[in-house]
Amino acid sequence: MSDHIFIGGGGEGYADPQNLLLSHTNRHGLIAGATGTGKTVTLQILAEGLSAAGVPVFLSDVKGDLSGLAASGRADFKLHDAFTSRAETIGLDLHYSAFPVTFWDLFGEQGHPVRATVAEMGPLLLSRLMDLTEVQEGVLNVAFRVADEDGLPLLDLEDLQALLLWCGQNAKDLSLRYGNVSASSVGAIQRQLLVLENQGGAALFGEPALELADMMTCDANGQGRINILAADKLMSSPRLYATFLLWLLSELFEELPEVGNPDKPKLVFFFDEAHLLFDDAPKVLVDKVEQVARLIRSKGVGVFFVTQNPGDVPDSVLGQLGNRVQHALRAFTAKDRKQLDQAAQTYRDNPRFDTADAIRDVGTGEAVTSLLDRKGIPGIVERTLIRPPSSQLGPLDSAARAAIMAASPMAGKYDTRLDRNSAAEILAQRADAAAKEAEAAEAREEAEEEAEREFKAARRYSGGRVSQPRSTSRGRKSSSESFGEAITGVVIKELKGTTGRRIVRGILGGLFKGR
Repeated sequence: MSDHIFIGGGGEGYADPQNLLLSHTNRHGLIAGATGTGKTVTLQILAEGLSAAGVPVFLSDVKGDLSGLAASGRADFKLHDAFTSRAETIGLDLHYSAFPVTFWDLFGEQGHPVRATVAEMGPLLLSRLMDLTEVQEGVLNVAFRVADEDGLPLLDLEDLQALLLWCGQNAKDLSLRYGNVSASSVGAIQRQLLVLENQGGAALFGEPALELADMMTCDANGQGRINILAADKLMSSPRLYATFLLWLLSELFEELPEVGNPDKPKLVFFFDEAHLLFDDAPKVLVDKVEQVARLIRSKGVGVFFVTQNPGDVPDSVLGQLGNRVQHALRAFTAKDRKQLDQAAQTYRDNPRFDTADAIRDVGTGEAVTSLLDRKGIPGIVERTLIRPPSSQLGPLDSAARAAIMAASPMAGKYDTRLDRNSAAEILAQRADAAAKEAEAAEAREEAEEEAEREFKAARRYSGGRVSQPRSTSRGRKSSSESFGEAITGVVIKELKGTTGRRIVRGILGGLFKGR
């Protein structure tokens, strides 16, 4: 098996064969270029090469074009002659073939459902998803802390809404323990949850949650599975799209063991429309992306950011992207020209041509490339003709997609949503138990009050001869008490009372007066 993926090459004026080394694919990469310059085809051929090498791939299909990876290209395709000519020019023996594909969809329409629990998503990503303020994010952190301490599983949005309602009702007690928790902040978060639910975000949260191992498999022939997330509908909620992909990266980082620098990656992740991840992102989130990008390569995962302009990616992240395929950037304005010059400055210069001019002038299906060599050093920038794909260029029809989903090893595993006992149900049970206890206490109090009223009424109508019921612990007086004992008791009682005190005072007064 080859240790590299052939990207392209060229004839006169173009580069020698350009190869992406599998051992350096976990050093991450960048695919950039203006709309219509060939980024999608580059992504497609990289996915094909990785799959053929036994490496699983995850990518998002933003325009619906990448589902063709599941079908073989055909000789009767209208671009077949152009593909054949390109293959001869770059020295490629072109063969058409299909690749093993698993379709996924957050909404469960064009692929198997993808779900995560609210607890797995965490307060940081949820705050980003709902665009919460710093104060509101603090309240959300308190809610997650309460859930952890009280054993309240947060699985879906219903659980989070129920927990926030409880926090609002107990805001005073929570404020004393965790800091200010205001009802207004809780209400603001609840409104944002409602907006998220209306955008279809409720479909993302719940069980069964996605098992990452299901995305890191090979077929019977040893080819890595290409996991395609249907994102054409998801792009109408760009914040949801970006947050989900970042969550997926974070989960990979948390769950996978350290493997160092393997001969080939365990998974390669393509983040299309990467600018959505960083637009208006708070610094803490950008820092998290930088941390994941820096450390996840030791887990054997490669990440390729796909975007229109390299400037869409922060410098702290861009500096970690060793493999780069730069399609054309157009310079129609002064701002475009500045961005073009900045992009050119990130490459090692080639003495044969000006890098900025090359980035501006390459045509569709061509690119300026810089790939890591065997020592891990970025190669000199080269003009490259990108190889044609082996799979179908363009989307599958709905019948073919449905057939692939039906035959998928994931068929049936995630299709039915589960609803086990979690925070919403537990809080409802506690509230019901508290209500029943309050009703029982109220009934006991009413019974005691009724008994008291009956006793007072009995005394009133019996001339006061009805005695208060006595406790059995005091015992009863003996019925055989003698008349003398009764007289003695009366005398002693009288002596203890006012009369007794007067007699004693008289006797003592007489004694002292006599003295």
